[in-house]
Amino acid sequence: MELEPLYQIKIVCPHCEQDFQTSRVRPSLKKAIRTDSDFCAYYKNENPDFYVVRVCPHCGFTSTEHSTVQLSDQQNKLFKEKIGNRWQSREYGGHRSWEDALETYKLGLLCAQVIGEKERVISSLLQHIAWMYRYQGNEEQELRFLQFSLDSYIRVYELEGVGANNAKLLYLIGELHRRIGNFHEAVRWFSRVINDKKIMDAAMIRASREQWAVLREQMLAKDISLPEEMQGASSS
Repeated sequence: MELEPLYQIKIVCPHCEQDFQTSRVRPSLKKAIRTDSDFCAYYKNENPDFYVVRVCPHCGFTSTEHSTVQLSDQQNKLFKEKIGNRWQSREYGGHRSWEDALETYKLGLLCAQVIGEKERVISSLLQHIAWMYRYQGNEEQELRFLQFSLDSYIRVYELEGVGANNAKLLYLIGELHRRIGNFHEAVRWFSRVINDKKIMDAAMIRASREQWAVLREQMLAKDISLPEEMQGASSS
């Protein structure tokens, strides 16, 4: 008998404090068949990314597992004024279509912006929305949200600076620049991962080298002049 891919978890809403159920994909079924260079994953069956966002059916407050757990009085007030008072009960607790998933991400983004959520949470929501459009082959909207996501990740970098744990952030900023077509900016960010001696994340250094090579080929193919550090044959 085939295992049901979804299971339910109970969430306590940070705003109205009522319980509700939301679905998750079983960990044993989360194996991606392939993953893009900006971490967008593809699955044979249920896509776990469709179930990242939790929407309270009672008040509409929308969050992820990385969101603020306790809201301040001011955050509660802002949410109620901007979203809660207009909420018409909707249920996202079961199976989600692509349309449902996109709606939950956009609700999550709206909530995060209204309450002044952590910038990293906003960056991730924007990037996931770009992926949702990528799944549908809508390149125009994908690129639009990749740009929003890139701007947001740069704000994260400006807030946090470069620490030993930020190699993935630097890599991602470089890769989003590459995908949007900001090739010279992409070179700059990949270079930092490759050349900064404080960065010890071997996987991100390797990924940056790989994307550096991809980028170099793209620039040569488009007849774009290579920056000085790319004049050699490789990134090493």
